[in-house]
Amino acid sequence: MASDWRATRNLQARLRLERALPPTFPAPVLQHALSRPLIPPTPRLAVESYWRSHILRADCLARALAARSGTPDGWTWQLGPDTGRDLQAGFRTPPAPYREPNHALGRGHCCVCGQPVYRFGWHTDLWGAGIPNKNASWHSACVAAWKLWLAPSDQMKALKSRQRHRCAVSGKRLLRTAEVDHRLPLYRVWREHRGASWPSLLAFWGAPNLQVINRSVHVSKCQDEAGERARVKRGIAPDAAADG
Repeated sequence: MASDWRATRNLQARLRLERALPPTFPAPVLQHALSRPLIPPTPRLAVESYWRSHILRADCLARALAARSGTPDGWTWQLGPDTGRDLQAGFRTPPAPYREPNHALGRGHCCVCGQPVYRFGWHTDLWGAGIPNKNASWHSACVAAWKLWLAPSDQMKALKSRQRHRCAVSGKRLLRTAEVDHRLPLYRVWREHRGASWPSLLAFWGAPNLQVINRSVHVSKCQDEAGERARVKRGIAPDAAADG
């Protein structure tokens, strides 16, 4: 029964998708859509499904688009309330200048990377329209990347596969209790790198700074980090503490 329902549903979805497809459409996205257990029925859903399934590729693209836009003039990474700006409350959220009212580029531009958004949330003008889609404010790839940056543990499967299911610290086989970790803790990014250019900062939330490690290794790493933070609060330099 379930297989009959799926076959009927996919036939209807494929027909609907093919009717809605423009003459030009990204071939990898279409190939991905038609290979899904449940075929997405519209081009936009096909694009979203593609980037959800290629989350590390989306992360790389989003950071490349941000590098193309560059840091807005006069912007600095700040935390907490500030008049005229919509600032994040902590360093867990990646800096996003184009989401702030003072630097927002308006509809038709991605609020994550600042680049124009075209049909179906695509990042290049494949259709030769010459103007961005004024009804959009996110690239589909940037949506997927933003979700990775905010909740990397949700992408455990992709991150494990990248490491060939080996712990990034011990090299041992990853256990079912393995956890996602930032190689350089985000509190140190704020403390040591907040003066860096905005596009380069994004790598600390993205794949270059993410690793999957076994829980026992993670617990030990967190204990070391907690001790280091305590020493900093007491005014003891980390190098001095290491020397005893």
